[in-house]
Amino acid sequence: MLELDSPLAKSWIAARLSLDPDHLHVESLGGGVSNHVLLVRAPGLHCVFKQSLERLRVEQEWLCRRDRIFRESQIMRDLAGLLPPGSVPAILLEDRENFLFAMEAAPEEAQPWKTPLLQGEVNLDLAARAGNLLGTWIRESGRHPQWRSDYGDQTVFHELRVDPYYRSTAARHPHLADHFAALIQESAQRNVSLVHGDFSPKNLLVTGQSMMTIDWEVVHWGDPSFDAAFLTNHLLLKAFHRRESRSAYAAAASAFWSALLETTGPEHPWLESAAMRHLGCLLLARVDGKSPAEYLTTESVRDQVRDAARQLILTPPASAAGAFERVFS
Repeated sequence: MLELDSPLAKSWIAARLSLDPDHLHVESLGGGVSNHVLLVRAPGLHCVFKQSLERLRVEQEWLCRRDRIFRESQIMRDLAGLLPPGSVPAILLEDRENFLFAMEAAPEEAQPWKTPLLQGEVNLDLAARAGNLLGTWIRESGRHPQWRSDYGDQTVFHELRVDPYYRSTAARHPHLADHFAALIQESAQRNVSLVHGDFSPKNLLVTGQSMMTIDWEVVHWGDPSFDAAFLTNHLLLKAFHRRESRSAYAAAASAFWSALLETTGPEHPWLESAAMRHLGCLLLARVDGKSPAEYLTTESVRDQVRDAARQLILTPPASAAGAFERVFS
C-alpha cells in the first residue's frame, strides 16, 4: 500500500492524475496527528491529497480505523449544496485501496483561523461566520433523515474524541471521573443532528471574511452541543495563552453563540447549557488528555487551566459569557 509520506508518492500522484511528474510540485502539510496531507500543484491544478493513519502521532498509543477517510469525503459531498459556496472543499478523487482522497485546496492566501487568533487578532465577523456554519448544518440535518443512518456509527468519534479526551482525562483525575462518565452517557442519548467532531479554529480556513470547513473525519450523527463546546473551548484556551486579550476572545465567543443560536432557531433551546456541560471537561482534556494544546507551554498556565476546568465541571455555567466571566473575574 502506498503511504503519502513515501518517496514514491510524487510519481504515484503524477500517474494517478495523468501528469508529468516534472511539472508537479508536492509539499507536505503535515496532517496533524491523524493523517498524511500533501498540497499538490501543477499548471491548472491546486489540490490536497489526504490519507488517514491507523496509529496517530502522539506519545501515548492511539489507534483508529483508517476507513474513516471515506465518511469524510462523503459528508463533504452531501454538504456541498447546503452550505454557502466554498464552505467545504470539492472532492476530486478517492482511492479506497490506499485510504486516501483528493480535494480542492483552499485559496493560496487562506490561513487557519487559529493563526490570527493565537496572535491576539480577533475578528468578530469570523466568529459569527463560524456560528452560522455550525448552525446551518445542525438545522439542515433535520431535513435529511437519511443522514441519521448514513452517519449514525459513532465508533470513530469514540476512538478520536471520547476515549482520548474524556476517558483518558478522567483516568488522570479520579475525583472527577463520575462527572466525565455522566457527561458521556448524557451526550450519547442526545442524537439529534450532524456533528463535525473537530470544529476548531485550525479547521476553519479563512480568506478575508470567507470560511472553509475542513477535517471532517470525526463526523457523525449525535450531540451538536459537542461541536459548539469544542469551538468555545478553543477560544477559552487562547484567553489563557494571551490573558491580555481575554476580553476579545470572550467577545468572539459571544458573537459565535449569537450567530449559532439565531441560525438554529427555537428548536434547540438546550444547546448552550448542554455545551457548557462539555466545556469544563474539554478544557481539562487539553492539558491532561492525549492531545494537549501545544501553546500552553508552562506548568503555571496549565495549572490555571486545570483550576478553571474543575470549577466549570463541578458547577457548569449557563452560558459561554458566564464561563469567561467566572474564569477571568
